[in-house]
Amino acid sequence: MLTLASKLKRDDGGKTGRASGASDSTHRVSIRDRLLTKEVAELEAHLPSTCKASFPDEDKLHHFQLAVSPDEGYYQSGRFEFEINVPEAYNMVPPKVRCLTRIWHPNITETGEICLSLLREHSIDGTGWAPTRTLKDVVWGLNSLFTDLLNFDDPLNIDAAEHHLKDKTWTMFLLITTEKCYGGFSEKGSRLHQALRQMIEPWSS
Repeated sequence: MLTLASKLKRDDGGKTGRASGASDSTHRVSIRDRLLTKEVAELEAHLPSTCKASFPDEDKLHHFQLAVSPDEGYYQSGRFEFEINVPEAYNMVPPKVRCLTRIWHPNITETGEICLSLLREHSIDGTGWAPTRTLKDVVWGLNSLFTDLLNFDDPLNIDAAEHHLKDKTWTMFLLITTEKCYGGFSEKGSRLHQALRQMIEPWSS
């Protein structure tokens, strides 16, 4: 990613001054791209070990994908893909994020909508988006949805949250449905899930 950021910085440095008749929209795009040049480099230096970012087009740092592979918790051994689009008005507005992997999660719907406070443009409790936040904060927030920010008390997917609170077989249901119907798990994870499935079968009979 640092290579991508460096490339964009070189390209930006080689451009001539902006024409006097440039629109406000063009000006906003330029501000966004200059910010992303710095933030993508920062992201590489602070990317969680459980995350991997990829850019389909190295000339468009405002559109990329993030893969999160949790190494602990309910979603351990899974791999979950997110699509991140940074709008022209960034950093006055937050990036738009969607989960590409179908998942049974209290804070992510089955169609990919995400409940994460820092992605809210307006928030009365002060935890929403602010111009001081960066892509690094977004990535760490998405990564934490599988660990310390996993929230069953204020869910977006109410069915998933209620299932966890009422059903002792939640963990096994999660593993089976996520493995077979939603996201893929690694071979190691699949072996673990098979062993857990055998252990929990008497509870669900």
